Amino acid sequence: MELRRWPRQNDPHSIRARQEALAGLTDGPVFAHELEPFARATEALTGVSVVPTAVVGPIDVELGDYELMEPDGVIIERGRSRDGVFVPLANTEGGLAVSLYRGARAVGESGGFRTHVLRDRMTRASAFLFADAGEAVEFARWIEGELVAMREWLASTPVEGLSSFAKLRELETHVVGPVCHVMYAYTTGDAVGLNMATRNSFALNEAYVRERSPVRPRRSVLEGNMGGDKKISYRYFERGGHGKTVIAECTLTEEAVRRVLRTSVDDLLDLAFVGTHGAVASGMQSVAFTPATAIAAMFIATGQDVGMVGTSSMAHGTAYRVEGGLHVSLRLSSLEVATVGGGTGFPYAQAWLRLMGCAGAGKVYRLAQIVAAATLSLEISASAAMATAGSENFFRAHFQLGGLR
Repeated sequence: MELRRWPRQNDPHSIRARQEALAGLTDGPVFAHELEPFARATEALTGVSVVPTAVVGPIDVELGDYELMEPDGVIIERGRSRDGVFVPLANTEGGLAVSLYRGARAVGESGGFRTHVLRDRMTRASAFLFADAGEAVEFARWIEGELVAMREWLASTPVEGLSSFAKLRELETHVVGPVCHVMYAYTTGDAVGLNMATRNSFALNEAYVRERSPVRPRRSVLEGNMGGDKKISYRYFERGGHGKTVIAECTLTEEAVRRVLRTSVDDLLDLAFVGTHGAVASGMQSVAFTPATAIAAMFIATGQDVGMVGTSSMAHGTAYRVEGGLHVSLRLSSLEVATVGGGTGFPYAQAWLRLMGCAGAGKVYRLAQIVAAATLSLEISASAAMATAGSENFFRAHFQLGGLR
């Protein structure tokens, strides 16, 4: 069957033409919405997909207030404050909201969450192909000394399309045979900023490098696949660099574990032991239970790029006994979130971001911390269900709330 040529514009006539062409195949609610607010969201806009959204909260969390120091973009904590935050979860998974609520309740009764932002970077890993390894090594040594000059060039050059919000912080090289990979690392303000990093890296490759390099590459590739973009990657699991690196932590009391989570500290520690070694044995780029579930639900609600859930949900959880309870934490090394740009500007996303106090500029570190706390809430509850004898509670939750097929 030949692929049909669709009108690609999003004017009312083109939208109506696509809807009429699909008459008899689908209709009803997917077309019965005002589409004008979404006209810039995608090509060939035809309808909508409505996702039910639960709200859980208020989650008790102590948040850090952060800013970047110039010129190197180091994260500085300016203060801390406690807040109760309502969390929107766009999902169709039975049991998600009630489970996240249970985890948040156990933590709230134990003193609440504490969250910390460690790092903020967005990378684009370009690559340059040379005649041989010697040329690649010569190029690597040259470009590693160009960081300051590249920063100045990006700030002063009139090249069309450059972003002043994407600030080059570091670059790193990796030579493999005749290829020199160059990993540009930026900060991008309150946007995820991958488009900004892409535009600036392209300009560096095609203008700055071509004009100044002492050895001319045979070709340049804007992304040489070392960048961890929308994929899991051990490099970014370990060191971060493709988003915000955030930690959420709490200390669960034995009383909250027993009464709210209906398990014991010993049972949770046994599960942590089994799960950690299971993750290692499988080569998993996480030591966690179900981080993608909460992250995807919050991404959909707040207009984030859902394709980035893979990178964003790389997580490393810890658990150890302390006096009177259990300390648990979750590290999200590459959480790609934004409070401006992309889908965050759509009406529904703005509404849910406002609910969390995260709409607009200056709010991205707050959002990253709330996502981390919500993700740890679900980790705690789901782990408690799995930790019961035979994982009976986990089974029953899926049996009763997941629906029968």
